[in-house]
Amino acid sequence: MSLPHTKEECALRKAGHWHIAGSDEVGKGAWAGPIVAAAVVLPERFPVKGVKDSKQLSAAAREKLFVRITKHAVSWAVGVVSQETIDRIGIQKANVRAIEQAVKKLHVAPDAVLIDAVKVKFGKKPVKAIIKGDTKVLSIAAASIVAKVVRDTLMKGFERQYPGYGFGTHMGYGTTEHRKKLDTLGLSKIHRKSFQPMKHMELA
Repeated sequence: MSLPHTKEECALRKAGHWHIAGSDEVGKGAWAGPIVAAAVVLPERFPVKGVKDSKQLSAAAREKLFVRITKHAVSWAVGVVSQETIDRIGIQKANVRAIEQAVKKLHVAPDAVLIDAVKVKFGKKPVKAIIKGDTKVLSIAAASIVAKVVRDTLMKGFERQYPGYGFGTHMGYGTTEHRKKLDTLGLSKIHRKSFQPMKHMELA
């Protein structure tokens, strides 16, 4: 499997777009908790080693890379959209909103944006949605790591707030163990009521 490259960033810099944000989300398919997006503007000579799609990394590796990415980034930010908002506006709009929040919160405004698969407009700035961008483009891969670490941290906090569901282990995703806990405990306040299998269940 090939590692993320900087071809997209290099092409944009040659076109005069210096600060390039990569953006990705985590938690789109989860049963519980928020969707979290990150936006990261990397320096031109960022140390590439080890950075790849967050799903291909161990938790320990992600946390080490999170420190390196956030330390060396020109700018980074996250957008968090709650499960209540997801239930109200739908997951696709929530996904876009999280990415918009993350990019707009960057303290260094990007000249161009690279996003994993999702089409989002940012005025007249060049924006490119890249299928499987988190496996192909360095800045998007970096954003996927930041988003994953932030969301996992939030879910571990929910584990303490709503003990028994295993949020700190399955991170809100639809595992067999999660379904068993739902059947035993009912819904928590952070479950997405618009998703299956929660649609017809009662709040605990």
